[in-house]
Amino acid sequence: MALVVVSPSNVVNFPDGGGHFWVYMQYAHGLRQLGCDVYWLERVESPSADGRDYSRDFREQMARFGFAANVILYSENDGKLVYQGLSETQAEAIFRTADLLLNFHYAIHPALLSRFRRTALVDIDPGLLQFWISTGQLEVAPHDVYFTIGETVGTPSALFPDCGLKWIHIRPPVCLDLWPFINRHDAESFTTVSSWWGDEWITDGSTVYENNKRVTFMNFARLARLTDQPLELAICDGPGDVEDLRLLKEHGWRVRHSAEVAGTPEMYRAYIQGSRGEFSCAKPSCMKFQNAWISDRTLCYMASGKPAVVQNTGPSAFLPDGDGLFRFSTLEEAVASFETINTNYEKHCRAARGIVEACFEASPVIGSILRSALQ
Repeated sequence: MALVVVSPSNVVNFPDGGGHFWVYMQYAHGLRQLGCDVYWLERVESPSADGRDYSRDFREQMARFGFAANVILYSENDGKLVYQGLSETQAEAIFRTADLLLNFHYAIHPALLSRFRRTALVDIDPGLLQFWISTGQLEVAPHDVYFTIGETVGTPSALFPDCGLKWIHIRPPVCLDLWPFINRHDAESFTTVSSWWGDEWITDGSTVYENNKRVTFMNFARLARLTDQPLELAICDGPGDVEDLRLLKEHGWRVRHSAEVAGTPEMYRAYIQGSRGEFSCAKPSCMKFQNAWISDRTLCYMASGKPAVVQNTGPSAFLPDGDGLFRFSTLEEAVASFETINTNYEKHCRAARGIVEACFEASPVIGSILRSALQ
């Protein structure tokens, strides 16, 4: 079977991001399920800012997933690539023999990209990526194939340019063997794991707006007072977020730091499996672009048999609204979703799992990626 190198972005240098790790492990594990020889290639900052040996910790983490011998980490020194744990000759030999580079690192060094005979870019920020490219805020080196998880990318209904590229639509894969159905009727809270403030702004001509999760969550701060359903946020917050967190708690939200409950891949999975369901908002750009985006995190909840109540990011040809997945735009719609779910909780747990089995199971999704990328 094919030798595939997967190139994620900012996993090693985000050691407390258990959920971020899962974004890419779904692809790596799914490829291996199909019989591929899979390597993980990632750029790292060396040394780390706080003195921790992130690379060592990451290798131990990868070993737990069976990838101990298949990690290639590199840094850049005056434009030269410096590899960790293997020689340049060894790394280059893997690159030359690889059938495909599946690249999620939009700013990958063009010289590294050129070492592969076949390359595919995977867009997991639909709308945003195309906006960044079209406005010159991001320069992406040419790839052979372009994939996107955005349902509207490159279609007549898109509210953003296609950048002159042919986009192939895929769905975020979920490895169902790693995300089993967990029946927990005693679980209380609808939860989510989220970033909070990333100092991300959208500048489009004279229009400027903050594109952080805090904006949309704060718009729904009153929700916890309007429902009997306990709501909990596990967020990556900082010292400047004290006032936001105080307001959320005053409105009845439970708030925890994401590193404490989801700081490793195993903790992240356990936190989701111990939840009653997910409630989450999306970044403002998702509503602005109407990209029909659904989070890989939401799919992990649903695969685990946890119904999801998430912000509506635009019309979808295949995402349902009800029976396991509820897409809200108003406070009233969110409240009604909780009431519907809790009236027949078991039904919606099974429906959530069924949606993922039907639309997002890793093997068919990744099989389609391979066929399109290697044809």
